[in-house]
Amino acid sequence: MSKSATSHFKRLPKGQNGGIELLLIHNVEHLGRQGDLVEVKAGYALNYLLPQGLATIATDHHKRMVEKHREKLRAIELEKLKSYREQADELAKQSITIEANANDEGHLYGSVGPHEIVDALKASGITLAQDQIRLEGPLKELGLYTVKIHLHSEVDASLKVWVVPTVAAEGGEPGAS
Repeated sequence: MSKSATSHFKRLPKGQNGGIELLLIHNVEHLGRQGDLVEVKAGYALNYLLPQGLATIATDHHKRMVEKHREKLRAIELEKLKSYREQADELAKQSITIEANANDEGHLYGSVGPHEIVDALKASGITLAQDQIRLEGPLKELGLYTVKIHLHSEVDASLKVWVVPTVAAEGGEPGAS
């Protein structure tokens, strides 16, 4: 390790367990919430949290600033949470229908995954990301499924998804099979 790299590590505040103390600027799943003081390994801090702007070095000044704004941040977070819960309630009332090619026993020739669910939701005016759709596996049969949608670390919604057979085009030539 070069001399400049070792001196860089010395300036970072060390935690009780030898890691680097950081203040989270944004919520980081599986680590902490905005404003939390966390201790992480140097590589995680220097290669991910700091460059992505998710955290900052935990100086005394930053700690005081966080304490001053903690109530304001809580109010904002509660508003977001309320919005996500309202969206979850709206999604619970909805159901979407996805047409898919299937055989006579109801087995799909392909499968229905998050991409198809997101497209069907987009057609009904709801925009979600594919990674918010939580499936245990692709849907491979016709029927009604309850799909879990991850809106926030504290809010999950359920959506009813109907997978129905594709309707053949009507009005074909008589006698054609």
